[in-house]
Amino acid sequence: MDAKTLKERADEIQFFLTINPSSEPEEIKERIFNLMPYIALSGEMLATAKKLLRAKKTDQINQTIIKIAKESCLSASVQNALLDSICSEESYLVDYLERINRTATHQLDACRSLLSYEKEGLRLNKTGY
Repeated sequence: MDAKTLKERADEIQFFLTINPSSEPEEIKERIFNLMPYIALSGEMLATAKKLLRAKKTDQINQTIIKIAKESCLSASVQNALLDSICSEESYLVDYLERINRTATHQLDACRSLLSYEKEGLRLNKTGY
């Protein structure tokens, strides 16, 4: 997967994550079933984005940083700052996917809690408490 495809898929998952489920147990269960693959997919996408970032950094070190460093004697911190600015899009994609993965994981936990709450409410209503 290339960076553009990763970003498009990430936007799709992010859109899903912004939707609030109702308190209906069936909808919560459906959301849980949708979140589980998104967690796995976003984890894989995150790994791919990190791989793309490392490849871009390696390429830029070989092309740009070494050339500039030879001419200007740049310090290591300046070289790293330059590298970060050159790879800003790839770094953004890594951060974006990391947040999506964490958000999906937290939502899954929240949905489980909501489902338990709703089930307990149903149980209490049937027993008359």
